[in-house]
Amino acid sequence: MPAELIDGKAIAAQIRGEVGRRAAALSFTPGLATVIVGNRTDSATYVRMKHKACEECGLKSFHHSLPEDIQQRDLEGLISKLNEDSDVHGILVQLPLPKHINEEAILGSISLEKDVDGFHPINIGRLAMKNRTPMHVPCTPKGCIELLKRCGVEMQGKQAVVLGRSNIVGLPVALLLLRNNATVTICHTGTKDMIAETRRADILIAASGSANMVKKDWIKPGATVIDVGINSVEDSSRKSGYRLVGDVETKEAEQVAGKITPVPGGVGPMTIAMLLENCVTAAERVALRKEA
Repeated sequence: MPAELIDGKAIAAQIRGEVGRRAAALSFTPGLATVIVGNRTDSATYVRMKHKACEECGLKSFHHSLPEDIQQRDLEGLISKLNEDSDVHGILVQLPLPKHINEEAILGSISLEKDVDGFHPINIGRLAMKNRTPMHVPCTPKGCIELLKRCGVEMQGKQAVVLGRSNIVGLPVALLLLRNNATVTICHTGTKDMIAETRRADILIAASGSANMVKKDWIKPGATVIDVGINSVEDSSRKSGYRLVGDVETKEAEQVAGKITPVPGGVGPMTIAMLLENCVTAAERVALRKEA
C-alpha cells in the first residue's frame, strides 16, 4: 500500500487562516520587514512569495533591497533602524549574504523579539537548553514539527534520524525533536553507515541538500518521511528544462514509508506559514506589553 502523502499546502493554508484571524484581532497591523542584499534570483523569488503571503494574511510588509557591495556598517545601520521601528514586528534578512558581510554579526544585531527567522544566537542557544524558551524558532524546522503534529505522528519515544547538520534546518530540527522527547540521531558526511542509521528511524527528516539521495532501502517500513530538500534536476520534457525534486526518491520511498511529504508541496509552504505565525506572535507580545 503506497504511503500517505502529507499535504503541506493544505496544512499551510489552514495555518495562514489562523494567522489572519489572530492578526485581525489586534488593534494594529503586524509588520514584517525583509532585507535582501544583491541580485540573486532565487532570493528575490522567496522574498516576493513572503510579501504576497503577508498581504493575504493581513500583515504589512516593508522591503529593503540593497546593493551587493553594501558595507557591513551600513547594513547594520539599517537593522538598527528596523529594530527601533514600532511598525515592524519581524525582521528577516534573506540568506545567503555576500561573502564580505559577516553573517553572524548581522543575525546577532536583530533584536530577539523581531528575530522571526529564529537565527539569533541567543534564540538558538535557548532552543538548545532545557527549560529555556526561545522568542522564535527557525521557520523550516518549526514547519517540519508542525506537520508531524497535525498529521498525528507521535514523537515521544520514537527513533528520529536527521540527515544534515546545517544551522538552518538540521541542527534546529534535531533540537525540536529532542524537545518532543524523540531519541535523535544526526547523520552527516562523517557518518560511517548512513543506511543502517536511517533504517532505524520511525521519523526521518531528510535535509542533506542532495537530490534523490534517499532510496527505498534507506527507509524503515511504515516510517514517516519529511523531505526538506528542494533541488533542480534537468528534465528536457519540461518547458523550463528542469524540475524540482527533494532529497528523497519519492516514487521509491512511497512503496515503503507510512507517510511522506511531496516535493514541491510539502515542507516549502510550511516555511512561509511559520514565518507569518512568528511575526504575528511577535506582534501579540507587543500588544500584551501595551495592555500591562
